[in-house]
Amino acid sequence: MIYRNASIEDIGQVEKLQQKYHVSTIKEEDKADGFVTTLFTREQFKELIEKENGLAIAIDGDEVVAYAMAASWEYWSEWPLFAYMIEDLPNIEYMGQKLSTENSYQYGPISIDKKYRGTEVLPNLFEFSRQQMVKRYPILITFINIINPRSFKAHTEKLGLDVIKTFEFNDNTYYNLGYPMSKKTKGSTI
Repeated sequence: MIYRNASIEDIGQVEKLQQKYHVSTIKEEDKADGFVTTLFTREQFKELIEKENGLAIAIDGDEVVAYAMAASWEYWSEWPLFAYMIEDLPNIEYMGQKLSTENSYQYGPISIDKKYRGTEVLPNLFEFSRQQMVKRYPILITFINIINPRSFKAHTEKLGLDVIKTFEFNDNTYYNLGYPMSKKTKGSTI
């Protein structure tokens, strides 16, 4: 398994994986195993790669089998949910600090092909992404919809993210999670 930052040439495979596991297109029987809720266009993937270097991928052979996104709050600010989260940052304290756009960034979504779930791919992809972002930020922030218990369990139990609080947005309830960037990912081998 190879872990690296995505290039423009990888976007097609990333889009294919997104389509397979996005909440609007996922097979109903696969929903229980986790899904992504934010839909990205080819242009948004391109910007994430070129401006943020924030699209980490796992490759098995020549196939992209997982991706994880990470970027500054500025990148995310065009989406209403992220704009809401940005506005709320000063009201949140984590690791003894009030959160800001300068001391934290947004991680996720992440998507892993179901053949690779429960393997080393999650901790290794998270660790690869962490290694890219630790140079820029001391705190990782993310969110998980409460109707996605598999993702919640994977991030809290397997990776060790901390639940900071819950919040409501657009008739959905989300967990707000944090992670200290100085901490190597539990279970990773890279």
